[in-house]
Amino acid sequence: MTLSSNYSTAPVSEFLLICFPNYQSWQHWLSLPLSLLFLLAMVANTTILITIWLEASLHEPMYYLLSLLSLLDIVLCLTVIPKVLAIFWFDLRSISFSACFLQMFIMNSFLPMESCTFMVMAYDRYVAICHPLRYPSIITNGFVVKAGVFIVTRNTVLCAPIPILTAQLRYCGKNVIENCICANLSVSRLSCDNFTLNRLYQFVAGWTLLGSDFTLIFLSYTFILRAVLRFKAEGATVKALSMCGSHFTLTLFFSSILLVVVLTNVSRKRVPMDILILLNVLHHLIPPALNPIAYGAQTKEIKQGIQTAAQRDGNM
Repeated sequence: MTLSSNYSTAPVSEFLLICFPNYQSWQHWLSLPLSLLFLLAMVANTTILITIWLEASLHEPMYYLLSLLSLLDIVLCLTVIPKVLAIFWFDLRSISFSACFLQMFIMNSFLPMESCTFMVMAYDRYVAICHPLRYPSIITNGFVVKAGVFIVTRNTVLCAPIPILTAQLRYCGKNVIENCICANLSVSRLSCDNFTLNRLYQFVAGWTLLGSDFTLIFLSYTFILRAVLRFKAEGATVKALSMCGSHFTLTLFFSSILLVVVLTNVSRKRVPMDILILLNVLHHLIPPALNPIAYGAQTKEIKQGIQTAAQRDGNM
């Protein structure tokens, strides 16, 4: 298939997504690991949601936060990966103007929502370990509701201007997006207007939201580590570290991938475009696949809940 750009003065009504422009011959092979990761992410996160929903013993604040994280992961996967696989398998490259900016809005708002959820979960672990006697009075169902409202409202309000600013640009030339997804910078580069304000707002909003989240996460785990090292009860230190170690490791992994994506966007002239595109796709797939393992599968109560639900289904 020969891709051609629309250079007429007519307004653009749709875009064409071209994945890996220099290596299109092997993108079918890449679809196999991507589809397996997508299946893993969907099954694992759906299992976590169903287990917490069905098991009354898991109707507690910590597991409600885990449910929110799984829900965010599912939405992010469904927003990005099916379209990528459709391009790989069926060459369905076109995406409408409105669908492109809807995808952009979800990606730009849900990723900060996820980092904000990490922050609230880190605070939950901090209270549980550093102030265990006060935990039931601090981390309540009401706290989770307020935290959920804050997570959704903060990131929706502050991230909505990104797709709005990009959609307001005038698109009268090229309509081929050199990416698998409608990333803000990939789309805005096609406009006939100056998009400096758009790029600046995304940079400031992104670093403000994610930077503040990761700073608070780091402080929470610093306090946790300091408290853990003071434990004198046999096995208490190991138990606390095992409970928080996987959470902190996954948060670092999430932030490191995001940092790589940002840096490659900044230095895109020195980084092959195909690597940048692959990082963008993996950033929306690997964390959703790993989150249920780190947060759910390593939690004893979740394991017991899954086993109980499986036994219940087997007896029906």
